[in-house]
Amino acid sequence: MNKINLSERALHAPASAIRKLVPFADKAKKRGLNVYHVNIGQPDLPTPEKIMNFIRSYPASTLEYAPSSGMSETVSAWAVFYKNKGASFSEEDIIVTAGGSEALSFAFFSVADPGDEIIVFEPFYTSYAIIAAMADINLKAITTRVENGFHLPDYKIIEKAISKKTKAIILCNPNNPTGTLYTEREVRLIVDLALKHNLYIISDEPYQEIVFDGLSLLPFSSFKKLLPQLIVTDSVSKRFNSCGARVGCLASKNKQIISASLKFAQARLSVATVDQLAVVPLLKNHSQYVGQVRKTYQSRRDTVIAELKKIPGVSLTPPQGAFYLIPELPINDSDKFAQFLLEKFQDKKETVMVAPATGFYKTAGLGKKEIRIAYVLNEKKLVRAVELLNLALKQYNH
Repeated sequence: MNKINLSERALHAPASAIRKLVPFADKAKKRGLNVYHVNIGQPDLPTPEKIMNFIRSYPASTLEYAPSSGMSETVSAWAVFYKNKGASFSEEDIIVTAGGSEALSFAFFSVADPGDEIIVFEPFYTSYAIIAAMADINLKAITTRVENGFHLPDYKIIEKAISKKTKAIILCNPNNPTGTLYTEREVRLIVDLALKHNLYIISDEPYQEIVFDGLSLLPFSSFKKLLPQLIVTDSVSKRFNSCGARVGCLASKNKQIISASLKFAQARLSVATVDQLAVVPLLKNHSQYVGQVRKTYQSRRDTVIAELKKIPGVSLTPPQGAFYLIPELPINDSDKFAQFLLEKFQDKKETVMVAPATGFYKTAGLGKKEIRIAYVLNEKKLVRAVELLNLALKQYNH
């Protein structure tokens, strides 16, 4: 009998850097260990009661399909959300998606054909690589470095990477996985390049309200000339602590992008009806809630930074947004170290799970000395998680 092979797409799609160590964590828990999860951006903050109460008391007797473009109430709520932020997206500019990840898929599929290129700055959110592989799109990675807080390289370096096959630049600001808040100069640099070379900008914005130290963010939507080339991908997951709701959106003033995205949306039929309706009140009045979320994460960031600075050989730049950071550790293989934490290390029946940074790079060999930490636990747990990291490093390097 002839062997039936998988597709090249299936064989070469990368695994998630965030989730690939889950089997080792499961085994550690079966051995009775308590695992501190700083490997994944799953906040421990409670989901707002308005969301939970609606889900618990959904009144309809039949759970019907939602329209492929989204429930009208939810589309309208996203439009209000953007209006409150000063962005000019109306209801006709918005498609509701199953989280930000589906919005990213629609954006990639809309702007690039197989063999085309999208410029990305590494380290980058691991799902970009998976989505690109699904569509046979080439991610052209430009490296940023821990030494300068993962800020963007000079204009000429980025421009040199642009080719005839380049269709878009993607940027997450503030950034996952680095926590970098890009400056006004950096944002304008990307805008200038997109306008000069007629490229789309995919602006990945799930963390846009989580900005620290009294700083502000310059959104791409504030550039009127750019709007026909701008695609915003967004999500309620992090700003409303509602990761499991899987409600996001794609927003663009480009009618062709919206039309293409609607066709993709029709293929998956619809986003969960109840979840869409549950997030409407928060979308319509987000500022008060996310203001408290911002304070919480800034305090957690300060705690993590203070504890990491106690560890010899650790190098980092304090992040100014989101709830991630990538420190450099005194190790030579972050994948082996992350696995070591789950297989061979424990202190008082406890260990910590981190994400090796190799999975956030496209360039082979990078990220070997780096890990990503998501400071999504309370401060007491974060102190203990970093203490475990310190103890593990001593044992690992002994």
